[in-house]
Amino acid sequence: MRTLPRTGLAAVTVLASVCFGGTAHATPPGPGVTGRIIARTTVDGSDYILREVTLPPGQSTGWHYHDGPLYGLVKEGTLSHFDATCASDGVYRQGTTITEPSGAGHVHIGRNLGTTPVVLEVLYVLPHGAPLSEDAANPGCSFQ
Repeated sequence: MRTLPRTGLAAVTVLASVCFGGTAHATPPGPGVTGRIIARTTVDGSDYILREVTLPPGQSTGWHYHDGPLYGLVKEGTLSHFDATCASDGVYRQGTTITEPSGAGHVHIGRNLGTTPVVLEVLYVLPHGAPLSEDAANPGCSFQ
């Protein structure tokens, strides 16, 4: 994962909010994890989806990867991020921006190891019609 300048992600987020408009939609939650789509549009065969994701304390995103890049902002809490080697590849506190590269070679999990909810604002850039994420098996880590 790489960090982006906060102003860069803020500009993308504002642009997405202004340009995409639309009504917010509820998305099915994972185990204790909720997501709410804020905006969605398709341009030149790519879906741009702005979503707010909340992880309660002790919960995780589950192991997964994305078919396109993801750009995020931690609005609240601290997100602990782990790659397929089971190593931490980042701890992201409130106000921190994160990116996740695309593809099955970038399996990862986001975990809330804190005592307060983690709230993320996430921009997905996906091939048209692709799911928000693809489930992946635990690569052998002692945690889920």
